[in-house]
Amino acid sequence: MISAMSDVSGDDATLTVDELSARVGMTVRTLRFYAGRGLIPPPIRRGRVGYYGPEHIARLDLVRELQAHGFTLQAIEGYLDRIPVDATPQDIALHRTLLTPWMRDLPETLDRTALVRRTGRELTDDDIEMLVALGVVEPTPDEDVFQVATAHLSLGVELLDLDLPVEAVLDAGRIFTEHGRALAEELTEVFRTKVWPHYRDSGGPPEHIQHLVERFKPVTIQGLVLAYERAVGETQRDTIRRTQSKPR
Repeated sequence: MISAMSDVSGDDATLTVDELSARVGMTVRTLRFYAGRGLIPPPIRRGRVGYYGPEHIARLDLVRELQAHGFTLQAIEGYLDRIPVDATPQDIALHRTLLTPWMRDLPETLDRTALVRRTGRELTDDDIEMLVALGVVEPTPDEDVFQVATAHLSLGVELLDLDLPVEAVLDAGRIFTEHGRALAEELTEVFRTKVWPHYRDSGGPPEHIQHLVERFKPVTIQGLVLAYERAVGETQRDTIRRTQSKPR
């Protein structure tokens, strides 16, 4: 929880609780509830009036982002407990930005009829199984209702036309998952220890830093694609050299 002794800059605290409510789109009752749970630091008191500043706004924006990701109030409290009480709005903006999904669109819930309409083709049970193996479609507890990564649906349909064995797709998916997780962990550490301190020390406003961080995402993905293309090319050349060196 945030201590009542947290060092919130009085110079930047200019919003009354009503103005903060309008700024972040939360009711005054909700703000006071969050303050009582220690999710935001106490206001700066000037006489009998409490004022709020960028630190409060940043933490409330983070709370809203965590709620959008399905975090319970208890989980949100645990998450915020790990953020230093003297964290700047820029520091808190990093947490919010890193929670932003990297996929272009969040999954949509579609029944089978809507999925067929979206793909523009009839889908057999084998087609659905392939789309599930590709990670484009995910079953739900309801029969013939799916979570669909619509941004990748057209690619999934193209892969259906290749008539790939499901076993091969599952093996490829396992490889991508295992190596993708390792890459994500290592790149996250690089970002945390090298990229983020550089952005933070630049002294830019939170909005500017968030924009830079969001631009970093597609650049990273493009770099991964380029590295993969080069690796495939090198593997092909190595395979050809080994084949040519075998005695006939």
